[in-house]
Amino acid sequence: MKVKSFDLSIIILNYNGRFWLEKLLHSLEKQFVQKTRYHIEVIVVDNCSTDDSVQFVKTFEWVKLMESGKNGGFAFGNNLALKDNQAHYVMLLNSDTELSGEKSNLDRLIEYMNTHENVGIITPRLLLINGCIDMACHRGEPTPWAAFSYFIGLEKLFPKSRAFAKYHQCYKNCDEIHSIDACSGATMMIRTSAMEKVGLLDERFFMYAEDIDWCRRFREFGYLVVYNPEVSVIHHKYKSGIQNSNQSKKTDTTDWFYDTMLIYYDKYYKKQRFSLFRCLLKLFILIRKKLHLHTH
Repeated sequence: MKVKSFDLSIIILNYNGRFWLEKLLHSLEKQFVQKTRYHIEVIVVDNCSTDDSVQFVKTFEWVKLMESGKNGGFAFGNNLALKDNQAHYVMLLNSDTELSGEKSNLDRLIEYMNTHENVGIITPRLLLINGCIDMACHRGEPTPWAAFSYFIGLEKLFPKSRAFAKYHQCYKNCDEIHSIDACSGATMMIRTSAMEKVGLLDERFFMYAEDIDWCRRFREFGYLVVYNPEVSVIHHKYKSGIQNSNQSKKTDTTDWFYDTMLIYYDKYYKKQRFSLFRCLLKLFILIRKKLHLHTH
């Protein structure tokens, strides 16, 4: 068994996110790096940015920079730092996240993992800038029924229903620690000894759904995915994705978002004879893409 060099390795993937990366690194230094009692490292993987991100990261002596050489997507970039990582735990942090206040103490997540060896992945409460929870950090398995209930609005109408609110498991108490099916890749802490069994992120997913897929694979190996609201991280959501100011990038990321639905479905549900659902899903995706195109 390899001796682990760090307690925690924080991995931040960046692509032309200089503005948000600056907010994250300054908050990370103030709220965690200067306070933690653990041995940590911070890695920024740059996916071939065309802004001044690389030059900016080099000004931080405590940050290790990895340049991917191409924009190969979320899974590709993170995998560069995940492969052969020498920490007990790794944590993925989006460049558009920010640590703020006492509840952003990541030591608590490490301590929870240290005392719960059956937990493969843990996520803090992810908060939007308006103070509301980003429900992407608290998800159920997107079965055909769960996805259907969510996209036609049944979850919104019946948020506490176990039948209709499976997609985000809204019926659970979000103020308590509990297991969930999946969390967001924007902020998730992973046990590396479990990752060595489960494998890295699936690079077939360029952007979106790779986190859901990873969580499912951890569960299939018998590990729990846990939501811990005792720790919170702010998410400036969509600042590098669908609602980015660059119209071309908006279109690309929207396409990736909807296309990954089919990739995930084909990976796990195609053999279960949900052919009608797949046809409906393709029709839904086509309509949503056209609506997005005409409204922007």
